[in-house]
Amino acid sequence: MLTGIILVLAGLGAGALNAIAGGGTFLTFPALVWAGVPPIMANATATFAALPGYVGSAWAYRTDIERGGKPPLAHLFGTAIVGGLAGASLLLVTPEELFSGVVPWLLLMATLAFATGPSFVRYLAKSGRETPSPTALALVFVVSVYGGYFNGGLGIMLLAAFGVIGMTDLHRMNGLKNLMSVILSVVSVATYAIAGLIDWGNLLIVGLSCAMGGYIGAVLARRVRNTAVLRLFIIAIGLIMTVAFFMRPAG
Repeated sequence: MLTGIILVLAGLGAGALNAIAGGGTFLTFPALVWAGVPPIMANATATFAALPGYVGSAWAYRTDIERGGKPPLAHLFGTAIVGGLAGASLLLVTPEELFSGVVPWLLLMATLAFATGPSFVRYLAKSGRETPSPTALALVFVVSVYGGYFNGGLGIMLLAAFGVIGMTDLHRMNGLKNLMSVILSVVSVATYAIAGLIDWGNLLIVGLSCAMGGYIGAVLARRVRNTAVLRLFIIAIGLIMTVAFFMRPAG
């Protein structure tokens, strides 16, 4: 009963956080590991649980996504599919012990990206820099591989990548971030499911809670004007979880 309550609360919180500022994986992934789900399976299940929220957010930004820009959408989506498949395949061949050792570093990197990403994106947006399409797609590919391997911090890394390649419309960048997250999650989840890495029982609990939390978060997002305090809260969670996983015994 306690495990179920913790997973429901983590899902509700993650869905709400993703709708308002991102960072929901900092709740669902550790909660699943705490519930006894092996880290690789917990990562796969948390990725699946976040998918409905990504779909809803992408739909909300559909008009912004349709605006023209470089690289073309087809090239971005194709790169995301290939990169996501590569990252998910890499996860499948990663030994559980090795992944457990890498997780704290991934959480630390995601937390730092979450903390510094918005300022970095704003700076790049103001600079008006443009990157040649091959270089831009290579950067998106690297981020997509990361997204296929580990979902934590994916959104802010995509935003940073879009800023580096010269995008300046933050609304379109947010829309593309959500749509790319959908594509990466679908590719990754399909790969994980085929490999038997989805904990379907816990997915039902966390996924439904995430969907409910996403709706609540979308309502709250309309009332939140300054997310600085919320962002600090998420960063604190990320740091606490990072320290906890560094102190967690291997295996």
